[in-house]
Amino acid sequence: MRSKTRSSLLIALGVVIGVIVSVAQGGLAERSDASNAENAEAQGEGQGLPLDELRTFVEILNRVKQGYVEDVSDQTLLENSIRGMLDGLDPHSAYLNAEEFKEISISTSGKFGGLGIEVQMSNGFVKVVAPIDDTPASKANIQAGDLIIRIDDQAVKGMSLMDAVKAMRGDAGSEVTLTILREQRDEPFKVTLERAVIRVESVKSRMLDRGYGYVRITQFSSQTGDSLQRELADLKDEANGPLRGIVLDLRNNPGGVLSSAVDVADTFINSGDIVSIRGRAPNTDQQFTATPGDMLDGAPIVVLVNEGSASASEIVAGALQDDNRAVIMGNRTFGKGSVQTIVPLANGAALKLTTARYYTPSGRSIQAEGIEPDVGIQNVNVTAAESSEVTPFSEADLAGALSNDTADSKRVPGPSDEATSSADLAQTDYPLYEALNLLKGLHILRNR
Repeated sequence: MRSKTRSSLLIALGVVIGVIVSVAQGGLAERSDASNAENAEAQGEGQGLPLDELRTFVEILNRVKQGYVEDVSDQTLLENSIRGMLDGLDPHSAYLNAEEFKEISISTSGKFGGLGIEVQMSNGFVKVVAPIDDTPASKANIQAGDLIIRIDDQAVKGMSLMDAVKAMRGDAGSEVTLTILREQRDEPFKVTLERAVIRVESVKSRMLDRGYGYVRITQFSSQTGDSLQRELADLKDEANGPLRGIVLDLRNNPGGVLSSAVDVADTFINSGDIVSIRGRAPNTDQQFTATPGDMLDGAPIVVLVNEGSASASEIVAGALQDDNRAVIMGNRTFGKGSVQTIVPLANGAALKLTTARYYTPSGRSIQAEGIEPDVGIQNVNVTAAESSEVTPFSEADLAGALSNDTADSKRVPGPSDEATSSADLAQTDYPLYEALNLLKGLHILRNR
């Protein structure tokens, strides 16, 4: 019985590791242990298989099969082995069974039930890359860098990323409680969120001030490039002419579709490289270059980024920075500079494998380094100072002061609508307030 079990496991293992075994008309043919070992060794000499490690693997497989406290199927053991192999490579490579592969398709469709957070595994816990705008997660102030250690009453330690994502998803209106570790707090804390249907609106825009536009990209979907151009056209119509400049907000943007990131950068860059992809296999190397045309005609751009700006966001920020097309402002970005390829498998599952790295036009790797802003800024809260009823004293208030011979009338000082609006912006979003001030300065210098 032991020989038969080991033989069948070796045959199953052969399917996974590429060792060729005989196939009978009605199914897999069993062989003796000695025959299997000789066949594996013969194949190993031609293909460079690590035979000692394979023998160890088979020995462990047999011991688990025979000695584990509960009966475990061959399929479960081999699938867990595959998962462990891929999980050990990096945080982004993974084996996706048929159900998990379907979940990937759902999450990229732009509409799904859940909390609205982009996550990855970190030291056995789920780490928040970024919350998505206008979702339960962002409204509950879930922040980039938060570690989720429990989902309801279930510990995250030991769960796969897909299992954790599945546990957080659910029907709209249902609740889930997350236990979170945050760097700025001494103890874990709980947050109860109500799941909702997540509809991702990729691009939003508004006018910040006369001639100065604001464009927010929440994540990169297949339609982001077209949406961006429509929003810029609307801003131009509102400004009744060319824009003086825009703030491009990529904060807490977890990334998305590579081609959309290229389209966004190409909207503002006239020529040259946007991003390159390099991997071990020759067919993974790609170069993306800009096409002629700049929708802003050279008007200045300030790009806002933070630690939640990842992947495609970093591609855009890096391209605009290297091209000297924009000033990058904020905090160092996440540093997710690797490319994942999803390969469907014959059994309906899929392999998500890291196959290459992203490089900015100057040749910088984004991986684990991120994009360093040109201008650093802290995300602080600002409160308005108490207004004084005393009017500031100036030359015009002195007795007998000369009049201004170029002015038709004496201007009465007072707060303008623009100043009031800027004060409100400083309190609600200080980094954006500073970005607007910088943008105005760039516009003034450009005109001079």
